[in-house]
Amino acid sequence: MAGAGGRRCRRRRLPRSPGARNRQRPHGADVKATGLSIEDIRRAQPIVAKAAIRTPLVRLNVWDAPAEIYLKLENLQPIGSFKIRGAANAMSGVSRSELAKGVLVASAGNMAQGAAWNARRLGVPCTVIAPDHAPDTKVRAIERLGGRVIKVPFDRWWQTFSDRSYPGVDAVFIHSFDDDRVMAGNGTIGLELLEDLPEVDTVLIPWGGGGLAGGIATALRALKPAVRIYAVEAETGAPLAASIKAGSPQVVDYEPSFVDGIGSKTVFPNMLVMAQELLDGSLTASLDEIAAALRLMAERNRVIAEGAGAVALAVALSGKAGAGRIACIVSGGNIDLTKLTKILGEH
Repeated sequence: MAGAGGRRCRRRRLPRSPGARNRQRPHGADVKATGLSIEDIRRAQPIVAKAAIRTPLVRLNVWDAPAEIYLKLENLQPIGSFKIRGAANAMSGVSRSELAKGVLVASAGNMAQGAAWNARRLGVPCTVIAPDHAPDTKVRAIERLGGRVIKVPFDRWWQTFSDRSYPGVDAVFIHSFDDDRVMAGNGTIGLELLEDLPEVDTVLIPWGGGGLAGGIATALRALKPAVRIYAVEAETGAPLAASIKAGSPQVVDYEPSFVDGIGSKTVFPNMLVMAQELLDGSLTASLDEIAAALRLMAERNRVIAEGAGAVALAVALSGKAGAGRIACIVSGGNIDLTKLTKILGEH
């Protein structure tokens, strides 16, 4: 669809944008990147299609932008987020006897909705460990889908990702990002993107834990190796940018904000290795830039995005990602209406 304009242009060499880095594995690294392959992603496609929709890719209706910008609208998924893809693929690989115990996820909201939606479809229980700053909008949505929510302090929530379990809950743990099946489901976005815009120059992907970037980047590198791929983060919690710069996982300050779907204090070592191998770097945006991008999508394209879903556009509009054809992954649209009204009313 977005071949937008349907016009094919001859490929031209683009300058590397500020912050671009050579992809390389850190010397002496004793951790491995994921074992994900393009074949895994292709196998996930028919599974994902049973739960998710193929989302449109549309041109941003701003003609004086620093680039030709496109929006991949994952906010239009049944749960308002791309997370339905990875959850569907991951749960399809669990035996019925194991699934009968239920599923357990740690999530700020969107992965929880993806797991709860698929659990309801399969008729199994779902328990969610959520950080205490998780927005009420997302918590209520999880509960409407039949999920049980347990709120815990941020550090305890983050620990659940390493433990892959939670005391008192006997269920199958579905990791939000460090799971090849989840990433394979997410990677189907990359297949759709290249079908709709084969001449794309740069792709910007929100970074929470790395599962979205890992899946999409695996597909893109296999099918279009020269494309530029950047993770994007909010300045209020950008551990990937700091870790890439240092060459090892770093701990950064994290400030909760309306960008609640991404951001953390650190990165998993194997996810950093994956990022170093597949990405051209991580670019950041300020909260003001993200809010402005959110307003612009609503005004020009009538698209409602959550904070995390607007970060890619914020980076594209800043010029940090360079020129050419830029695809922004609008990862979700689950924003509290009170927050949305406040942001839309600001100038």
